[in-house]
Amino acid sequence: MQPILWASIGTGFTFLMTTLGAAMVFFFWKAVNAKIQRIFLGFAAGVMIAASVWSLLIPAIEEAESTGGIGWIPAAGGFVLGIAFLMLMDVLLPHLHLDANKPEGLKSSWKRTTLLVLAVTLHNIPEGMAVGLSFALAAQHGGDSATLSAAMALALGIGIQNFPEGAAISLPLRQEGISPKRAFLYGSMSGIVEPIFGILVVLIAGSIQPLMPWLLSFAAGAMMYVVVEELIPEAHLGEHSNVGTLGVMSGFLIMMILDVALG
Repeated sequence: MQPILWASIGTGFTFLMTTLGAAMVFFFWKAVNAKIQRIFLGFAAGVMIAASVWSLLIPAIEEAESTGGIGWIPAAGGFVLGIAFLMLMDVLLPHLHLDANKPEGLKSSWKRTTLLVLAVTLHNIPEGMAVGLSFALAAQHGGDSATLSAAMALALGIGIQNFPEGAAISLPLRQEGISPKRAFLYGSMSGIVEPIFGILVVLIAGSIQPLMPWLLSFAAGAMMYVVVEELIPEAHLGEHSNVGTLGVMSGFLIMMILDVALG
């Protein structure tokens, strides 16, 4: 039960940060400035890149080697499977990005607002998996201070970037003509998949222990797909895209410091 409890707390925190970000719709009426949005997108990308390496891939390799296995096999295999999973979701799930006019995924009659929320929800799936698995790993190690601190650092980093992400979905929805309450609800609910998928992968990892290295690297591959396919390109839209680049570097630096200092 301890891995599930810790994963619930960790992903509950990241969900709370998304909710707090979505609540900005009650205080601001205008959509996020395009330049600021590029910084936030870049920051999220940097956090996710660093988290994929320090919080997921390296622990996956160490876990596999600790049981006498070859570290790079589950790391590489899980990474590829994570990419394939997100590619499949990208193709099948109808969604619409904020600056796009044409939805992606299978054709549907869903409203524009629903498609906008699903685009952000898709990004949150690997984040929830990553945080949940990190806390499950700490619990499996008997609450070892190093692994627990690393899990806390990951939850903190993901939570920090979830705050502007929540605002980035609720404020544009308000501009679409939706009431502040509904915009807040949609923005908040875009993050509910984090505790759902976080707890789900912990249940899988708990029942089949050797899967932990594969699941850690699976989450890393899924996050890197989001970074390369969506976040970095969107962070560099328009002129003076260097702000997006600086956002990436800042996010990477902060997540690296958090992981190393707390881990």
